[in-house]
Amino acid sequence: MPATSVTLDEAVELTRTGDLWLFRGRTRADRAIQTLTNSPVNHVGMAIVPDDLPPLMWHAELGRSLRDAWTGGHHRGAQLHDLRDAVRTWCDRYDQRAWLRQLEPPADRAMEDAALRTVARLDGTPFPTSTRLLSRWLRARVPIRRPEERDPNLETAFCAEIVASTYQDMGLLPRDRRPDWFDPGRFWSGDDLDLRDGAALGGEIPVVG
Repeated sequence: MPATSVTLDEAVELTRTGDLWLFRGRTRADRAIQTLTNSPVNHVGMAIVPDDLPPLMWHAELGRSLRDAWTGGHHRGAQLHDLRDAVRTWCDRYDQRAWLRQLEPPADRAMEDAALRTVARLDGTPFPTSTRLLSRWLRARVPIRRPEERDPNLETAFCAEIVASTYQDMGLLPRDRRPDWFDPGRFWSGDDLDLRDGAALGGEIPVVG
């Protein structure tokens, strides 16, 4: 892990489409997710940084306090938020620690277009209940159906599924696993994410202040 931390303002300036934002909290719900998935983190989102807009975060969460940049409304589930506001919400309101992992090489325009098509397809997809989340996560680890038979619309969505599905649509992840196989810890540097075509994620950069 890089020893140097960055401020939120610096991280917002650094972040590019495809970069990952990871969060670790201390509440009972946060620790339940960490324990369930054997993960050092409990939330992951992906940056989308179009040329004509401020940096955005694409993720799934239970809250609906922030305006969804895609629909203009407020809802739970898969959401596209102003990145700075989203990180502040997770760090200040939810008392989380944050890290940035940068994608190398940076996503190209075709990848960014693919990410936005995924947003159009999945924005507003609801978050699963805890029981359903557990059953989905366990089923994804049992080969009961071939990857090409998975539901492409994701009836409900967990934050890691949103990122995994988007990475698959961008051509960064192979489609040999269903999106619900992934958990937040799969996007932490201790795990082998096996990105395609020479793509790689840098180490976690702590974001402070």
